[in-house]
Amino acid sequence: MSAVDTGSISTPPATAPGAISAKDMRVIWLLLVAAFVAILNETTMGIAIPHLNTDLGIPPELGQWLTSAFMLTMAVVIPTTGFILQRFTTRQVFIAAMIAFSTGTLVSLLAPGFSVLLIGRVIQASGTGIMMPLLMTTIMNVVPPQSRGRMMGRVGMVISLAPAIGPTLAGAVLEVFNWRVLFAIILPIAIVSLAMGAKWMTNLGDTRKVPLDVLTIPLAALGFGGVVFGLSQFGGEGGSGETTGIVSLVVGAIALGLFVWRQLVLQRIDDALLDLRVFRSRNFTFGVVIMSILALSMFGTLTLLPQYLQNVAGLGSLESGLILLPGSVLMGLLGPVMGRVYDTRGTRTLLIPGTLLVSAALFYYSTVGEHTVWWVLIIVQSAMSVGLAMSFTPLFSASLGSLPRSLYSHGSAVLNTLQQVAGAAGVAVLTVTYSAILHSGEAEGLSSAIAGAPGARMAFLIAAIISLAAVALSPFVIKPADDAGGDFPAGH
Repeated sequence: MSAVDTGSISTPPATAPGAISAKDMRVIWLLLVAAFVAILNETTMGIAIPHLNTDLGIPPELGQWLTSAFMLTMAVVIPTTGFILQRFTTRQVFIAAMIAFSTGTLVSLLAPGFSVLLIGRVIQASGTGIMMPLLMTTIMNVVPPQSRGRMMGRVGMVISLAPAIGPTLAGAVLEVFNWRVLFAIILPIAIVSLAMGAKWMTNLGDTRKVPLDVLTIPLAALGFGGVVFGLSQFGGEGGSGETTGIVSLVVGAIALGLFVWRQLVLQRIDDALLDLRVFRSRNFTFGVVIMSILALSMFGTLTLLPQYLQNVAGLGSLESGLILLPGSVLMGLLGPVMGRVYDTRGTRTLLIPGTLLVSAALFYYSTVGEHTVWWVLIIVQSAMSVGLAMSFTPLFSASLGSLPRSLYSHGSAVLNTLQQVAGAAGVAVLTVTYSAILHSGEAEGLSSAIAGAPGARMAFLIAAIISLAAVALSPFVIKPADDAGGDFPAGH
């Protein structure tokens, strides 16, 4: 249990309360840049999928796996980060993650077809999956409690600005070039980030020898993968995948049950890959549930909205990206502001109106059609983005801040795992709902625009109804008392 790299321990801030040392801030900024690049890559696919479907001759429910497989891979990798972040140094983890991401980007760039492209996306995701838990765990360990909202606001800025730039960049590129150029743009940025990390990344905190339970990893892969793959089978053309979907859902549910059982057994001797004692905190549990619902809504909408805009509303890829741009930029700019509000006013001031805005925007989307005017969509998407900005910062800060220091890495792993699984499920559910109604309408001789409109409305309605649960739970998440890291804070 003792540290094996005591020379790498970060010096705690010893200046003014809430101050962060220059060395720690440099590491945080390096991690923010890397996370930005990773999320930028993830969000370019939404605009590109309709082009890929056409270029590669694949249906929408297969093309969406370029997004779903990415998120599912992260959902398998992220549970291991509780182990990785304790066993290896910050520098080792960062460099390994960026090498994997850069390699996956190169494979995707050179891919001759869908299968190799999918493999490249999976390799990318194996590096991306480590980055956000590493960033969030580092912030929780080195940033004083009274400043965490401000720093988590910067995390919110990164996960907002990257989606803002991603679709717009993809739209502009696809107007002139093909989808390979997207990876050609990301690759040099990833290599520069890797070089910066190799030169300036230092180690924060301790490392210790912790066990790795090999049975947990295949259970996680089979469980999470089975559930989302099963969801993706419904709504295919002719309904031919429904039997496969049911079988996959059953197998996935059983594997997830075994995964949870295995962790409960192992955590008795502190050997769990993913320590589920984090759920003893009511605040953390409510925060994770709301975050998962918002992730389902956000990722599902960001994937489906470009298909609606291009296939139903008849807009080009660049126009579709520009419609998403104002709201996402606004969301990014508001991140640090929301962090300061959280530090001074707490959680409910932001979270309750934030979840209401998201839900209201989704209900509006459930009314769209082929003649919906573009400027209304910009306003609605901006409102939804403001709601997400108001929600993410308090959720990140309050949920992880409710845990003892020893569980920060596990809490970050749980939060990011469920966020990605929910996002993948959102992409699958919304896309296959849209596809099922689209195929049905086309079979009756309707055009893609007319057949796709009711599919988009139904998909958005499903997301809107699910979002009501986040609205209902938002008053129960509170700002935890500043805690130096021991037992669970009282009342949480």
